[in-house]
Formats: sequence, structure tokens, C-alpha cells
Amino acid sequence: MEMLQLHYFQTVAKLEHMTKAAEILQIAQPALSKTIARLEADVGVPLFDRQGRQIKLNQYGKAFLVKVNSSLRELEEGKREVADMAGLEHGQVYIATTTISRFSDLFGSFASSHPSINFKLTQAASEESKMHLLLNGEVDLAITFCLPSDSESKGITSIPFLTEQLWLAVPPGHRLIGRESIHLQEAANDAFIVLKEGHRFRQKTDSLCHQAGFSPKIICDVNDYSAISSLVHAGMGVSLVTSSSKGKENSPHLLRIHEPICERTFQLAWLQHRYLSKAAQLFRDYVTTYFPDKKPRGSN
Repeated sequence: MEMLQLHYFQTVAKLEHMTKAAEILQIAQPALSKTIARLEADVGVPLFDRQGRQIKLNQYGKAFLVKVNSSLRELEEGKREVADMAGLEHGQVYIATTTISRFSDLFGSFASSHPSINFKLTQAASEESKMHLLLNGEVDLAITFCLPSDSESKGITSIPFLTEQLWLAVPPGHRLIGRESIHLQEAANDAFIVLKEGHRFRQKTDSLCHQAGFSPKIICDVNDYSAISSLVHAGMGVSLVTSSSKGKENSPHLLRIHEPICERTFQLAWLQHRYLSKAAQLFRDYVTTYFPDKKPRGSN
């Protein structure tokens, strides 16, 4: 059994499509098929069910994939740890976040201060996908504002580094403009523009409205933050937003909320049982110095 066979198997198992896997691996499909066949001969059982050109990971393949993923991850961590010990590595750090633009200043500052470090960002579609990347060992660190409830049992540890205030965005001429602050319940009769269900910020919006004693009257749900500001500015409704909405073209008027407490806290998460490279440790320490007081930015 060879390392190359395991890498090839991992890709084929992920895609369950021999042609696509061959394209990604940049080898001929017949050669890939022969490699997988040799691996199955070594293991002693078929790892895929085949029906014509269709292949699907079977029960043996699923069990074997768990061990392959774990073994390759351990080997990669071992290489990084030895390289750190020998001083041979300039450094690598892999980070997942949903909103790269929110922390672009942080990333740019770190990259400028540590030009020898290979710094790779992955933009994840959701909080869940970030945790999936972290648990699978595909990233060293994840920036999140909502850790899973079972994070401790999964070995996820984290540090908070930034608390961000949330505001009520209202359109021009709204009846509440001019107030120093409001109770969120005062917006109970307004139409709300929100992110689609499943998004963590949507869950945050629903939770805060319920704390204020009402269910939001949703007139529109969208896929991205940028659409919210445009729709609020156009007079379609109101929305809970972050301070990053300030100062942008067609940005809505933002009202401070004094009750309930409307904020979210970002955390930097990693796996406690995994080896964290010196580069990743350096970025973790850099974050805590970049946001020393952990207070809301743009909250004045």
C-alpha cells in the first residue's frame, strides 16, 4: 500500500466520480482506475460499488476512508511539527472564515508583518462548513461567532477577540430617526429584511427579536449582507446589521439598541488535540494583540 494510492483514494471517495477525480489529480483516468483497483486488492475488499460508469463508496470504503483521512492528517501534522523543530519551515497557516472582508485589515497587517509565512484563507459558506473544515484538519484556525453546542466534546477550543455591536438599520424618514437609542420591541410592527434560514446571523436576529418579545415580520430574506443595506435604504423595511454597514454607498440610518443587548462576539477556534504549527500559534497571538480590549469597533 502506497501513500499515492491513499491520496488518490481520498479524492475519488470525495467526488465519487472517476473522471472528475482524474482531472483534479491531473492523471489519465485508466491509470487512476488501475491505482484504485490495486489498493482494493491490497485491502482485500472492494471499496466502491460500481454500476456501469457510476461509482459509490460502499460500507467498506466509508470505514476505510475514516482511517485514511486520519492517517494522512496525522502524517501532515507530523511533517509540520518536525519542520518546526528543525527550523526548516518559513511557516504555514490556514484559516477559515465566512466574511473575509470583515477582517481584511487584520489579515493584511499580519501578512505585512510576517511576509515569510504562507498565509491561506478559505471563505466558508456557513458556520457549519467552517467547523467541518476545522474538524477535518483542512484548516488550522476558524473565525466564528457561533461555536457548535458540542464543541467541547469535539475538542474545539477558542478565544474571544472582538465583540461587535449590532444596530437597527432603518430607511430614510423612519419614525425612530433622531432617537439616541431604542428598545428593539419598538420595531415589532416593522417589516424585517433578513438573511435566509440556516444562516447563523439569521438565527441571531430571530433570537434577539424573541428576547424583545416579538417575532419579526419578514418581508424579504436574502443570501448576502450587501442586499440588506440596499433594500433597507430603498424603504423596504428594517434589519439588524453590524457597524460595517456604516459609511457605504446607500447605507441606511443605524439606530443604537439599548435593550436587549444586541452584540456578537467573534472567536478564534482550533482543535486542542491537533498540532498547531508555530505559524498558526503566531497568528493566534497576533489576533489578541490586534484587538487588545475586545470592545466593539465602530460603536460610537
